[in-house]
Amino acid sequence: MDIVIDLQPITDFLNLPPEQIFLTLFLYIGWIPIAITFLYGVIQVWLRYVRLAYGASEKVILLAIDIPRGNAQTPKAVENIFSYLAGAHSTKDLYEKWWLGEWQLYFSFEIVSIEGYVQFLIWTPEKYRHLVDAAIYSQYPDAEITEVNDYTEGIPTKYPDEQYDIFGGEFILVENSVYPIKTYEHFEHMMGEPETQYKDSMATLMDLMSSLKKGEQLWYQILVIPTSSSWNEEGEEEIKKIIGEKSGDKNFVDNVLDFILKMLADFSEFVYSLWGDIEDNKKEDKDSQFKMMNLKPRQKKQVEEIQEKVGKLGFEVKIRYVYVARKEVMNKNKVTYGMTGYMKQFNFNDLNSYKPDVGDGGTVTKVRYDKIFGKSRVNWRKTKIINAYKFRSDVRGRMTHILNTEELATLWHFPVEASVKAPLIQKAPGRKAEPPAELPVAKENAARELAFGDGMKPADIFTLEGTASEVKPEVKAPHEPPSNLPVV
Repeated sequence: MDIVIDLQPITDFLNLPPEQIFLTLFLYIGWIPIAITFLYGVIQVWLRYVRLAYGASEKVILLAIDIPRGNAQTPKAVENIFSYLAGAHSTKDLYEKWWLGEWQLYFSFEIVSIEGYVQFLIWTPEKYRHLVDAAIYSQYPDAEITEVNDYTEGIPTKYPDEQYDIFGGEFILVENSVYPIKTYEHFEHMMGEPETQYKDSMATLMDLMSSLKKGEQLWYQILVIPTSSSWNEEGEEEIKKIIGEKSGDKNFVDNVLDFILKMLADFSEFVYSLWGDIEDNKKEDKDSQFKMMNLKPRQKKQVEEIQEKVGKLGFEVKIRYVYVARKEVMNKNKVTYGMTGYMKQFNFNDLNSYKPDVGDGGTVTKVRYDKIFGKSRVNWRKTKIINAYKFRSDVRGRMTHILNTEELATLWHFPVEASVKAPLIQKAPGRKAEPPAELPVAKENAARELAFGDGMKPADIFTLEGTASEVKPEVKAPHEPPSNLPVV
């Protein structure tokens, strides 16, 4: 039985006038991409609406962290803090993500200098308050954690402004996130007294922040977003590229090509087998097993460092800084060069490094002058960076990158006092020891000492005018003594 295919309808269709062909195609299939685009837009609008509603329902707080004087803890203690905070990660199902609008909540680790007074802070959803308390107290039992007002309140958010000017931007990685930066372990050496063998990288930042004068403020922010361990696979793929192995990530086209090549290879092997000459192919397979041994020193280092990085917990990270000052005292060069120099301490030329976002990839978050519409674009960028910082936004600006706990602890940790001598870093009054039971004391003086320390509230955050904010300290210790116990 013969099968006859009638192509006359197709021929008749192609012989129609062009405009009639276009109209016919549109009526039959042309509406499909338009419908898909419209449906995608509706979904995105809905998703944005429910996410904003969810974000507005989550209360956030700002915590001032004061550690005791004489801190000798290395950044390893802060690395343990970040590891503990990874417990905030949660996986959302379809109902939670698309109907309730839930997304992964995150933290902001900040250091602020207001007229030379330096304070370490953690911005966190209120639901994670106990998680943060436990993480801090587990490593610093005598620390003081105080809920304070947001120091960004009252700062102009639209520029130009009559009194104030700002400068700032984001720092981005030069290479893929799987390549590590220099961490605190590389700042240790074996010379000198044991307590000074660690040269704290935080010393330069503390010196810069302590040098600010009246009317100047410098804010430093690291958004820390808990994430899954799926980013480790990207590290494994990068290692395969370095050693010359085939990547495991393949699309449909790659699979089709692999199938064709495999068929050709099998046919070639069959032909060679007829001539008894397949030893050369086996030899090539054996040689591929020794690729790692033939790597250059730089490639070996890259493989080892990537494996070391992906072996630890990771977070999605975004780093910003903002310098706010009155126009008459603004010193942009001091701050921008100082912040760039601080971040360059962590650069590995053969691994990874940080640089200011000046627009090499298209997006520009750093405040800088452009030749086209110069002033208006500068003011637009100033407005963007100040609002992104104030709202601790994880979507404004550049995409996030991955850092592990060791790298995060290098960039944000409490200074080791043997290496850092900044005089205006707020610290807790000191270790509280229990007095003898028979010792008479004045409770009023004890309360004043706990609240004010050396004449300053532990969580005083200055406003732009240079005065202390009206805050109610909420100092929580890991173990509160009984109310009837006399204390000194």
